Amino acid sequence: MDKLLPFKIFCLENYKVKHKLTGKDALDVFNQHQVFEYITRHYDILHSFGLIYLINDLDAYIANHNNSKAN
Repeated sequence: MDKLLPFKIFCLENYKVKHKLTGKDALDVFNQHQVFEYITRHYDILHSFGLIYLINDLDAYIANHNNSKAN
């Protein structure tokens, strides 16, 4: 089992709650913007963040990912 799986689920669930999304909609956002890959690459630092800072960081990553796709 992926050692990061519980943290990925934690991120997904809290993102879902903050944005008032269904589980499927939150999963679609994470997959579309490669958030799970981002979490995997930066786990060492991300898991040390507080919840609010963590979700804000994921929001910033997703917004930046949108901008990089537009260019």
